[in-house]
Amino acid sequence: MTLVQAALAAARVRFRPILMTVLAMIFGLLPLMFASGAGANGNSSLGSGVVGDMIFGILAILFLVPVFFIIFQYLQEKVKPVEFLPHPDWEIQSEMEAIEERKKDKKD
Repeated sequence: MTLVQAALAAARVRFRPILMTVLAMIFGLLPLMFASGAGANGNSSLGSGVVGDMIFGILAILFLVPVFFIIFQYLQEKVKPVEFLPHPDWEIQSEMEAIEERKKDKKD
């Protein structure tokens, strides 16, 4: 995958959980935002500030994080390219050896 394809795929996967979490937080803060009675000014200002920050935060998470991923990953690959060295998994290697030993035992 290219960097842009990877960033778009990750953004698609993360969209729903992020949106659901932020909307739950915003709907939970609506009573605080529209408070009335004693201390309503403090509650209202606190609620509206947090709701505004959550809206700004969701936009930043959904749009800025993929852009920063593309930029920083591109820079890292220019400085030190990714090396794919063969590191066999020891469990797979031991299973392959066990299969070969069984084949030898059957032949004998």
